[in-house]
Amino acid sequence: MTSFKQRLGQEGEDYAANFLVEAGLIIIKRNYRCPKGEIDIIARDQQDLVFVEVRTRSSEVRGWGEESITGLKRRRLQSIVSYFLLEQGYRAWPRMRFDLVALRWQDEIHSCNWLKAIF
Repeated sequence: MTSFKQRLGQEGEDYAANFLVEAGLIIIKRNYRCPKGEIDIIARDQQDLVFVEVRTRSSEVRGWGEESITGLKRRRLQSIVSYFLLEQGYRAWPRMRFDLVALRWQDEIHSCNWLKAIF
C-alpha cells in the first residue's frame, strides 16, 4: 500500500524526469541507491554529469522544497556521488553539478522551480 507522501514523491520524480528530458538532458539513472543513500536522478547535460534532487511539496507546512537542502543533506549527496563515480570506474572527476527540482502541487496547480548548481 502506497502512502500519499510516497505517491506524491513518485509523481514528482516522474514529472521532474520528463521536464529535464524536455529541457535536453539525458537521463542516465533514476533512484540510484548505494550504501551511502539515494539520489533521485542522474543525468547528462552536454558534457556535465548532473545529479538531481527532486523535492515535491503539497503545502508549505514543512517549508518548500527549495528550503530543504541542509548541510547534512548536501554532505550525504556528495558521498553518494563519490560512491557512484568510484562504482562507475571514473579515474578523474568529471564536469558535474548538483541541481534541485522543487515542485509545488497545490489544488491541481503545479509549479516547477529548477535550480542549477545549488552547491
